[in-house]
Amino acid sequence: MSTPLRHLPNLISGLRVVLVGPIIWALLQQRFELAIWLFVVAGVSDGVDGYLAKRFGWTSRLGGILDALADKFLLVSTFVCLWWLGVFPAWLVLLVILRDLVIVVGGVVYNARVEKVMPAPSPISKLNTLLQIVLAALGVVHLGLAPMPQWLLQGLVYAIVLTVLFSGIGYVREWSRRAAAHARR
Repeated sequence: MSTPLRHLPNLISGLRVVLVGPIIWALLQQRFELAIWLFVVAGVSDGVDGYLAKRFGWTSRLGGILDALADKFLLVSTFVCLWWLGVFPAWLVLLVILRDLVIVVGGVVYNARVEKVMPAPSPISKLNTLLQIVLAALGVVHLGLAPMPQWLLQGLVYAIVLTVLFSGIGYVREWSRRAAAHARR
C-alpha cells in the first residue's frame, strides 16, 4: 500500500532549494546570525530527507536529483557569497563550480546518450560535500560570530581541493566505464 508520505523527502529537498534565496539575502545583508540559522535548517533538512528516504524506502530518481541539486545550489551560492565577502579565494569557488558543472553536464550527456542515470554519489563525493558544508558553515561563523583559526580554514580548503579533484575524476572514469560497457552490450 502506497502512502502520500513517500513524497515527503522530495518536498523537504524542494524546500531546501527555496531556502537558498533567504540564505543568500542574509549573507549579502550581513545578517550572519540569520544566515547561520538558515544554513543549519538546510543542513538538518538534508539529513532528515535522506533518513526518511532510506528508512522507509521512499527513494526515487526525482528525489536523488532534487537532493543533489539542493546541495549544489546551497553550496555554490554560499561559496560565491563568501568569495564576494572576502572569505574564500576566487580559485576555490571556480574549482567547486567546475566540478559541479562536470558532474551535471556529464550526467545530462550520459542520460541523453547512454541510459538513464540514477544519482548515486560516490563516497569521495559525499566526503567532498561534507567538507564543503563544514567550510561554508565555518566561513559564515567566521564572518558573523567568531573568527576561525586560519589553519582550520586553510586545511579544509586543501581537503576540498583534493576531494574535488578525486571525485570529479572518479565521476568521469565511472561514466566512461559504464558507457563503454553499455556500448559492448
